[in-house]
Amino acid sequence: MPPPDLALIRLDSPTEHPCAYLAERVSKRFDGGKVIWAGWTEVDGELELVVSARGHDLGMVGSQIRLGDDVLTEGMSGGPVVDPRRGQVIGVIKSRTVGGSGGTAVGTEALRTLPGPPGLLRDEAHDTYQAVCHAHDRYHRDRHHHPGPEDSWTDVQTRLEKSAGRVLGPAQRAELLGLLAELPPPVSTAGLLDLIGRAEGRRGGRGPQPVPAPRSWRDGLGELRETHGGPADLELVLRYCMSAVAAERPYTTQDTPRAEYELWQWVRELARDRLTRSFRGELRQLWAESRERTDREQRRTEPVYGERPRPGERAGVLLELEPRGWERDTYDWRVGVAHFNGEVDAIGDGTGTALRDLTAALAGPLTEAFRQSDEPDEPAVLQVALAQAELGLDVERWSLVPGGPPLGVQRPVVVRCLDPEAPDGETDEQARWDHLHTVGMRTEDVDCQDGDWVPVEVEERLRSLSHETVPLLCHYAQRPEAEAAEGFARLTRTGYRVLLLRRSPGTGPEALCADLHRRAARVVTEARTASQLPGKIHELRKGVWDKRTEAYWSDRVALFYDDPRHPLPGPGLLLNAP
Repeated sequence: MPPPDLALIRLDSPTEHPCAYLAERVSKRFDGGKVIWAGWTEVDGELELVVSARGHDLGMVGSQIRLGDDVLTEGMSGGPVVDPRRGQVIGVIKSRTVGGSGGTAVGTEALRTLPGPPGLLRDEAHDTYQAVCHAHDRYHRDRHHHPGPEDSWTDVQTRLEKSAGRVLGPAQRAELLGLLAELPPPVSTAGLLDLIGRAEGRRGGRGPQPVPAPRSWRDGLGELRETHGGPADLELVLRYCMSAVAAERPYTTQDTPRAEYELWQWVRELARDRLTRSFRGELRQLWAESRERTDREQRRTEPVYGERPRPGERAGVLLELEPRGWERDTYDWRVGVAHFNGEVDAIGDGTGTALRDLTAALAGPLTEAFRQSDEPDEPAVLQVALAQAELGLDVERWSLVPGGPPLGVQRPVVVRCLDPEAPDGETDEQARWDHLHTVGMRTEDVDCQDGDWVPVEVEERLRSLSHETVPLLCHYAQRPEAEAAEGFARLTRTGYRVLLLRRSPGTGPEALCADLHRRAARVVTEARTASQLPGKIHELRKGVWDKRTEAYWSDRVALFYDDPRHPLPGPGLLLNAP
């Protein structure tokens, strides 16, 4: 299988051996360090445990860990790769070099890509990843509380010289992770990333995130832990803990209030020993405010404490597809998470990918970008940026999983233009955009008369149309390229940034222009403002997928939605993945 691939096996009975300690941080953060590994191999017909006792250089090869120059024998796949400086497992052996030494391993963070259930979690067991993380951290906390004749992982970590100087010692970290494991998990990865950003004092763009991005409370703590151990670092960790106490919940149990209180008690005691009276007062205020919040279990109410992005601040996903003019049906591509402030965090990129291979190449980066942006009850919008000559490319009909629902059924999909005509000096595109998003809108058929194609009118006429106008290009994909391009260019030059494009008329009664005009006008009126249009088109695409005849008219209709406040980042700015 292509990396990263990591199987999680469910055991049907308990085991006698102790549980290994899994790192909270992604293995890419250990690039260039030393690791040791172990695995089973066959020697003279018997299984023998082989341990690489000396440290070996570690690096990264794509998404895999590159192991050093020791021999990996057949049968060692599946053995642990350990960071000896911190005493934790960071990966699992995957392969050995044929005819040479060393090999590769998969970082344990690949478990974050395990699919979760749709919608809000019902309980801990509903999401395998969260259930495993919680059980892991409870185990190590319990083991530390009840020492036996054998050393625990926490005991070994405490003796490691490199453990000194960090903001939390191994025993404190085991205690904190166990306390966090008693809380319901974060509602979503997107919410967790925003919470981390707010704890660090950032709003809007989150900055480059590790891939895969954090998904559980322990993952989030791992993003904060590599610090210098000073008071400011400890304050950050404790603010994160208080955010976990006050966070929205996908569900609660009868033990949730007690778990929140125990975490608060731990925070208070640690702050009392190491931090100022002023900061301790801030923590007490956060605890008092968290007790007054009654909306944490009501996902559709707006939280008063600001952990969910405000209206208009949701992150989306940007896919840029740039054709290679000298290679037919071949594209350079970039995937990123686009924030409301215009920043774009790179997820992945590729060059020279054939059209037939695009969905396979994009599946991993898009899935990660969606995970960083989606809420359980609100999938993020996918913005597809295409060259004007490529606006007929129906990306919303692509499926990332063979036989699965198309992208346009899973989420709102809109198109943007990589090379639009710049507005002329007499155009106020921002005024049109603002009007459509605050006052109202209506459609205008700009290239169709009685079912026949007509040229889009000249700029002077287009500028005279009211600011509530949403042009409908009924014959966009039927005309020769030059005619379609010129009509579209007139619209962008005169400030139109919200348009409906019919890429192909299809066949049957639903292809009649009059029916398209009538139904499109109704949908635009019902949406009221342009911000609701991506969701409306999404609902129609789900209707087509569900074979609802009243939605068939919308098949092959695309929404051009190009926010002038947030221009596309341009070539090169998304090329460097983190």
